[in-house]
Amino acid sequence: RPHSCPRHPGACTMLPLLLLLLPAAHGIAQLKYKPALTKEPPLEGVTTASTFVIDQPRCVFRGYDNAVIWLVVALDKAPFNNTAAPGTSETAFQDFPDPVRAYMTLNTTLSNYPCPKPDGDIAVLRVGSETSCAGDRMRPTCNGPLPGPGPYRVKFLALEGSVPVAETDWSTPITLREAKPPSSISVTDSGHSAGMIAITTILSILFAILLAALVATLFWGSDSCGGSSTFSKPESVTVRRYNTHHVYDQPAARL
Repeated sequence: RPHSCPRHPGACTMLPLLLLLLPAAHGIAQLKYKPALTKEPPLEGVTTASTFVIDQPRCVFRGYDNAVIWLVVALDKAPFNNTAAPGTSETAFQDFPDPVRAYMTLNTTLSNYPCPKPDGDIAVLRVGSETSCAGDRMRPTCNGPLPGPGPYRVKFLALEGSVPVAETDWSTPITLREAKPPSSISVTDSGHSAGMIAITTILSILFAILLAALVATLFWGSDSCGGSSTFSKPESVTVRRYNTHHVYDQPAARL
C-alpha cells in the first residue's frame, strides 16, 4: 500500500513545522532608526494633552518601494505582534488602550517620504490629530486623539501585502501634557501672592471712595449754581378766623 513517509515517519511531522517557520526564517529587516519627537524650529505644540509630533522616516525604508509603511502606537512596554493585520479588531484604534494595547495608523507609501527632503518641507507627523473618526469603527486605522498622558512608544513597520518586511526601533517613551483641574491651581503658583491680592483690594476700595466723592461734588456743585434749586425751611402760616358781620351784627330785636 502507498506510504507518504515510508522510511522516516518523523519527517511527516517536521514538514508542516518547517513550512510555518519559513517566513520567520526569512526575517524582518531591523532598520537602525529610532522615531523621536520633532525638533523642527518653527513648530509649536510638539506635545499636547492628546497629540504629539514626530519626524517622518525620510531615507529610512530605501529599497522597499512596494511596501506600505505603517506607524505603530503602543503603550510603553506593551507587546506588539508584527504579523497582526492592520484594520482589524486586533489593531483598531477604537479599542485602544483596552483591550488593544497597540494600534496601527498613518499608512502611506514610500513616495510620500521622499529622500532627500525637499527644501522648505516640514517633514513631521502629528499623532492623534483626527477627531472625526475617533468613534467610527468603520475606520479602525484612525489617527485619533490619544486617551491619556501615556507614556507611549512608536515605531514604523513596512508591509508588502500582509507580510512585514522591515521595521524601525521603538522610540523612547513619550509622555503627553496633563491638564490641571481648576481645584489644583494655587493662587501663589499663578504669580498672584497674598500681598498682591491685598494691594488690589485696597486700591479697589480707594477707587470706590474717590468715585463717590466725585459724584457728591458734582451734585452739590450744581445746587449752588441755580437759585431755583435751593431748598429753605418753609415758614409757618397762620390763618385768621373771620366771622361774617351780616350774620352776627344784626340785633335780635329787629327780627
